[in-house]
Amino acid sequence: MKTVNIHRAIKVPGLLALLMMVGTTLSNSDRLLWSEVAAQQTDFSDEKVVHLLDEPRHRTVHNEGDLYLLDVQVNPGDVSFAHIHDQAILLTTIRTGNGPANGPVRSIPEYATEPLTHKVSNDGPGLLRIIAFVNGGSGVSDDGDAPSGMTTDPDVENPWFRAYRLELGPGEQTNVQSHDNHTVVVQASAGLVHVTRNDGLTRELNAAGEWAWRMPGSSFLVRNMGNSPVVVAINEGRE
Repeated sequence: MKTVNIHRAIKVPGLLALLMMVGTTLSNSDRLLWSEVAAQQTDFSDEKVVHLLDEPRHRTVHNEGDLYLLDVQVNPGDVSFAHIHDQAILLTTIRTGNGPANGPVRSIPEYATEPLTHKVSNDGPGLLRIIAFVNGGSGVSDDGDAPSGMTTDPDVENPWFRAYRLELGPGEQTNVQSHDNHTVVVQASAGLVHVTRNDGLTRELNAAGEWAWRMPGSSFLVRNMGNSPVVVAINEGRE
């Protein structure tokens, strides 16, 4: 279990500055979502405080070294324990309390240098669900790890993560791609998706929030097998 230091929390002015920075680039609906998952810092000295990786609503579903994939689910009316973020994180939002979100991706690298203690609440009426990618490493200092086969610019790129959000039409598939880093393919909307390796081995995803992990250098393509558009996020943890 990770040792918790409850004093390593970002101060309120620092958090507010971060929220203001994010607010300049997000839509009104995204600002509302941000307020749900980035509650204001307060005094937790009289409460149980845990590390992010030990908070039960932030369930670790895969781990490779310093990389952790979390399936975050908060039921309507529920509130998480106070928990510490001290690692860079990438969020792929599957649902807000108000319904499907269709996979916007956003990163908070500041947690690696300015830890935050907060709670996550959900006013509902539905489930809040986020697939969170945590990188506990120090990040990379250059761009020599760009993937092959990608035809669009990343939606997120920083020393810890590189992320692409793609919408595939019925029957549409990506090019064969290869990533130098651990990569997770997240289905972000309803539909049926195949993630197929060069050797033909296929992982089928059939619901928003399902995911497939790919090791560095493992070539694959992503295909929409359904009759309606589907959104996928292709997220790298850079090491």
